[in-house]
Amino acid sequence: YGLAVGARPSLLFGAVILLVPVVQAWRERRQVWAALMAATIPITLIGLGLMLYNALRFDNPLEFGQHYQLGWQRWVTQPMFSLRYLRFNFRVNFLEPARWNARFPFVQEAAVPPLPSGYSVVQDPFGVLTNIPLVWLALAAPLAWRKRSGQERGGLRLFVAATALLFGMCALTLGLYFSAAARYEVDFLPALVLLAVVGILGCERALAAPGAWLAGQPLRRRLVRWGWSVLLGVSVVFNVLVSVKNYAYAGCSVGTMLVLKGRVPEGIRVLGEALRIEPDYAEGHDNLGNAFRQAGKGPEAIREYEQALRLKPDYAEAHHSLGTVLAQTGKIEEAISQYEQALRLKPDYAEAHNSLGTTLAQTGKIKEAIGQFEQALRIQTDYAEAHSNLGNLFLQEGKVSDAIAHYEEALRIKPDLAGVHYNLGNALAQAGRIPEAIEHFRQALLIKPDFTPAQDALARLQAGQ
Repeated sequence: YGLAVGARPSLLFGAVILLVPVVQAWRERRQVWAALMAATIPITLIGLGLMLYNALRFDNPLEFGQHYQLGWQRWVTQPMFSLRYLRFNFRVNFLEPARWNARFPFVQEAAVPPLPSGYSVVQDPFGVLTNIPLVWLALAAPLAWRKRSGQERGGLRLFVAATALLFGMCALTLGLYFSAAARYEVDFLPALVLLAVVGILGCERALAAPGAWLAGQPLRRRLVRWGWSVLLGVSVVFNVLVSVKNYAYAGCSVGTMLVLKGRVPEGIRVLGEALRIEPDYAEGHDNLGNAFRQAGKGPEAIREYEQALRLKPDYAEAHHSLGTVLAQTGKIEEAISQYEQALRLKPDYAEAHNSLGTTLAQTGKIKEAIGQFEQALRIQTDYAEAHSNLGNLFLQEGKVSDAIAHYEEALRIKPDLAGVHYNLGNALAQAGRIPEAIEHFRQALLIKPDFTPAQDALARLQAGQ
């Protein structure tokens, strides 16, 4: 259990099951202290070991790495646990049925209700009660101890109680969390399925034991057995189809990572193979469009983005991606329209504000462009590209000191931007701060030795000195 908690801290509260033998010892008037020490000392030592590891790695015994996650969003700014998420998470994790279509693998993710305030994201959701109907048989678990001796009955009750506690604590922890995903359900689903298995065995005992409530009624016994067999079959088929779908999703992830590593042709091939298995995966089409765009294949990229939007019209990221490739191919007005659509769907989309500002600047709408860059920075204060773009416009308008301030802020966030060092050098030169300008031109060349404009600017300033 300590290894489980080390891999997934959300399982910590399920360790309450270790106290079940303590309760049993107390009820049987045996020595409680021995059971209590056996239940608490090992898990406490494991917990202290994990805290020591966290302290050595992150300088904080209670830091499991969440604040150091790399991703598109700063998770640490969100309230991660709240009671207001409980109802929504219960609906997503337990009640929402999957959607179906006529194309293999047939199953589609459940519809996502409106997100609560402060909630992050829902990924590939489905409700376990509506899609894995076998788990309903957990309600039959009490049949397992019907007409048993006192000792047998007590042991079975404690076993079921421990399993139910494990399920309940893990489900409650995830119910308070600010995100939901099908993979999170692995935290509580095994315990629930184990309860369902106990329920099946309880049903079989009720059918077969002498004096059972269905004894002497073979037709009803067959109906009960057919009933749980059908629930089992439906649950297995659903999981197999979801596994096929997840295989395609994993293929898209691998293809996307290959593209990010610069292996673009291989990434395009892997993404294409995954989308042949799951052609209705909007995010996969968006990623394939990004790969085609990186390969310089604009028409193919546009085709994939448009397919992503046919599948998911409210996909703000795909609108933004389509706008980017349209801008690259000179279709400026169409690009602006796509950026604006992305922002209607997702007003706090900092990257879309930045892209719209860049495109508006190309059309000469400098005031509107500055407004978009400033809005991007209100949403994401550490957005280096927006600082750099603002610096460019301020420099263009002759506001040299403002331009310098934004260039310096961009370099504070990302010190290895050669272009920003070059632009800052030009701004400093205009301000008469020649030694500092020379230093930034040199820094640009350290990052990018073949940066010809920086070479020429450095040579001019050194000749002037």
